[in-house]
Amino acid sequence: MISLADLQRRIESGELSTDAAIAQSVEAIEAHDKAIGAFVCRAENPRQQNAGPLRGIAVGIKDIIDTSDLPTEMGSPIYRGFRPRADAPAVMLLKQAGATVAGKTTTTAFAANDPTATLNPRNTEHTPGGSSSGSAAAVAAGMVPLALGTQTGGSVIRPASFCGVAAIKPSFRLLPTVGVKCFSWTLDTVGLFAAGVEDLAQGLSAMTGRAELKLGAAIESPRIGVVTQDFAGAPELAGAEALRIAVLAAERAGATVRELALPDIVAEAWRIHPTLQDFEAHRALAWEYRTRHADMPPLLRGRLDESVGILPADYDAARSVANRARKALRGMFDDFDALLTFSAPGAAPKGLASTGDPRFNRLWTLMGVPCVNVPGHVAEGGLPVGVQVIARFGNDAGALAAARFVEEAVRRM
Repeated sequence: MISLADLQRRIESGELSTDAAIAQSVEAIEAHDKAIGAFVCRAENPRQQNAGPLRGIAVGIKDIIDTSDLPTEMGSPIYRGFRPRADAPAVMLLKQAGATVAGKTTTTAFAANDPTATLNPRNTEHTPGGSSSGSAAAVAAGMVPLALGTQTGGSVIRPASFCGVAAIKPSFRLLPTVGVKCFSWTLDTVGLFAAGVEDLAQGLSAMTGRAELKLGAAIESPRIGVVTQDFAGAPELAGAEALRIAVLAAERAGATVRELALPDIVAEAWRIHPTLQDFEAHRALAWEYRTRHADMPPLLRGRLDESVGILPADYDAARSVANRARKALRGMFDDFDALLTFSAPGAAPKGLASTGDPRFNRLWTLMGVPCVNVPGHVAEGGLPVGVQVIARFGNDAGALAAARFVEEAVRRM
């Protein structure tokens, strides 16, 4: 993989030119993408900029995010050749920071259920996850040092876990979702993929102009609460082992770690996530569903067919539960710096019939809190399995700092 932070240091020192840094990614894409299929289209002559903290950094953009100079097809033939007039604000934040868009990465259709043909670079017989399939795979294969994805259920953290890369789903609305194809306006969140936690911090800081997101001195003894989300079912052996190793590593590194039971209202929020998500999806995708029903991808079409009867009263009740759960969760961070839980049930499933199960992700998306996938454990078949570090809403700097602590602790194991 290509480290964004390492590229920045080499460019700053004069060891590497911005042209050479971009050329490195272009060559890697040409060498590897035919086998992986992470990109749906590429910039013909990527323009490198000579100013900004992300100068020389090539980025991949998930293909539900608008770009003015490349099509935005949303993984669907309905939008084949669609060319937005403007870049989404998140893309402009990257460009204003000096980044160069290398191309659009594959997405499941409308960032939902139907898998792409993208392969997992760690083991091509397995899915890279979804819906941000191409962004996770592009970073894992060493094609780009940074990529944008989105998460409504588990579409950033889960593919990052499956592909063995770091990723952050920031606090809700830290990054703008204007110009991103909407699935659920209460849940959709723009996130980042990179090689490691420091790379995420550098990328997110540059995009937002928030210096506090850059990693400072390491946390010496964080207070970590371990959450197993029993209401979501049992993990697979690989998922359980990844969490066990991370807990042991954190304790050895000096963290105070103890198991934490979530309040009943938080478990109830996990249960109502699909109600809220699908009610909004029917409205966000109303034109496509009503006028191009036959052209909708089969898994998403079936999902919408099954959920067509959700009542406004059910939606209102779900929102009420979510609000109460957020308040309950907020108070729990008085005693903990971060929570540690599963990023996915286990390793990436074999084949491309499924992108995996988001059951360990969807609660945290609904809560709006920052989540970071920390790679580390490698299961049978060379398949990575990450763990998820979570912090209080708005404390993205704390989430990144705690994630780096766990990352370094696991490396020392």
